[in-house]
Amino acid sequence: MSKYSHVNPEKLLGGGMNQNQSFKDFLVNQSPEISLLSFAINMIFAAFFAFLLGLLYEKFGQSLSNRKSFSKNLIFLTMTTMLVISIVKSSLALSLGLVGALSIVRFRAAIKEPEELVFLFLAISIGLGFGANQGNVTILAFFIIATMVFLTSFYRKLDDNQNLHLTISCENDPNIELKRVVKVLNQNCSQVVLKRFDSNRDIFQAIFFIEINSLDELEKTKVGLQGINETVRITYSENKGIL
Repeated sequence: MSKYSHVNPEKLLGGGMNQNQSFKDFLVNQSPEISLLSFAINMIFAAFFAFLLGLLYEKFGQSLSNRKSFSKNLIFLTMTTMLVISIVKSSLALSLGLVGALSIVRFRAAIKEPEELVFLFLAISIGLGFGANQGNVTILAFFIIATMVFLTSFYRKLDDNQNLHLTISCENDPNIELKRVVKVLNQNCSQVVLKRFDSNRDIFQAIFFIEINSLDELEKTKVGLQGINETVRITYSENKGIL
């Protein structure tokens, strides 16, 4: 007979159960009371730091989507995450049930920019941190990440002088010459870099990186290009942000 045969299996399950309590009862009944005051304080802090995260995304984000609309959702995501964690951490059974419930949920909204995914994870992390009563660690991590975002943005400004991708296209016309287009851009832009130029019998297309300092310069550039040819199609894509 093994020397462990006389050991009660219930004693091996840990200090959370007494001898008369089964593992099933342990899962169901393990639900310590949640302090409402602590929950309210953590919720306020979570909402505040989610708001700061949204401002950080609006100021330094490089996404082409509507950053203001996206940043507002970060607050609700953070608070919802904290609420869920605060509830399920009180019971192992609820935690296992949450895993099973979320395993059948599918979100079909496409994430167009990797940067959006990063900020979504940051918002979830803030909610997880305050929901688990790890406020000090969460606040410290937030300021470290915010500093990294600021330094990355500052380095990007030094490394990249262009803030707009400009695409000019139209049906080929003898009046449209690359020299005339570049001349108009130089008159209204602080810097112009030609990235691609295609011209054949049917179409004229040129792609530039340009530096625009104000919306007035942007409008003057548009008017100047349309002065060369009224049918010209102009497309601007944000690279760094005008304002």
